[in-house]
Amino acid sequence: MNTIHPLAVVAPEAKIGDGNFIGPFCVINKDVVIGDNNKFYNSVTVHDGARIGNGNEFFPGASISTKPQDLKFKGEITTAEIGDNNSIRENVTISRGTASKGKTVVGSGNLLMENMHVAHDCVIGNGCIIGNSTKFAGEVVVDDNAIISAEVLIHQFNNIGGYVMVQGGSRTSQDIPPYVIAGKEPIRFAGVNLIGLRRRGFSNETIEMIHDTYRIIYASSVLKDGINEARMKYPESKEVEYICSFIENSKRGIIR
Repeated sequence: MNTIHPLAVVAPEAKIGDGNFIGPFCVINKDVVIGDNNKFYNSVTVHDGARIGNGNEFFPGASISTKPQDLKFKGEITTAEIGDNNSIRENVTISRGTASKGKTVVGSGNLLMENMHVAHDCVIGNGCIIGNSTKFAGEVVVDDNAIISAEVLIHQFNNIGGYVMVQGGSRTSQDIPPYVIAGKEPIRFAGVNLIGLRRRGFSNETIEMIHDTYRIIYASSVLKDGINEARMKYPESKEVEYICSFIENSKRGIIR
């Protein structure tokens, strides 16, 4: 059974599961699908195209599946897909997709802090923490378990690797590879995210291998040569392969 406040506005066409709480002054539009056991505190707006899983919390002022801030958008039918058990705090805005990809995706178990923005066609993985007032431009990809601090600006089409820690107030127009700390001004590689990796259960041996991989790659005058050397030295490591593949597939270049 859902609990819907009498001051909420819920379109009769919206598909809503069971056990949801919808507070006062919330607005749920018609082309919306909501799973079970979600909480929409007061003044949350869920626009057309939202596809929401289970067990999420939406705090006051959040606006989900908003019209993309992209002049190429011509009203095509697109979605914003949100997984399970996310905490989406006050005044977070998540735009739906455009014709480019058709959908914006936020995975599961994420914390999106107050006043942050996820633009059209972004893909955020699982277990990420995104700080207050951080802004993602269109088609940014963030891999699992990334921590991005407050007031960070991410350029469109950038990729952010998993298990990173990005310093507050940073801005980047280049990709940030996995397992690293990125910070300073201008933003650059500031070492391996040792504390974060230990908290996530990475062994000292694996962390040392990651550190050595970056030493090899960044010390090489040609990235491709460093990648090949790292692969030859650690041919069985999935962590090293993740680093090498991420860098190889980077279209904007990586921070150095």
